[in-house]
Amino acid sequence: MRATLQEILTKYGPIAVALYLAIFALVLGTSYFALSFGWKPEGVVGGAGLFTAAYIVTKITQPLRIAATVLLTPIVGRVWRRGEEPEKQEPGSALERP
Repeated sequence: MRATLQEILTKYGPIAVALYLAIFALVLGTSYFALSFGWKPEGVVGGAGLFTAAYIVTKITQPLRIAATVLLTPIVGRVWRRGEEPEKQEPGSALERP
């Protein structure tokens, strides 16, 4: 798994990091709101306790988040790069507009 992650980081770099951070933020935010529906802490200390609990849940899911990053990065990378490269048309091709 570690070698695969290194390959992904080498090939896709910033895309892999951005995707990992997006997944992290999504899981942290979802955990926070899910816990807040079931647990109503009071005061500043209670709010810090809720965030800490959400962070612990997020850390527990780290292997799943890394696996999701490894699986999704090549897909996102292909889609991203496809959008960057404009199609090259040959002069006189049927796709050329007058």
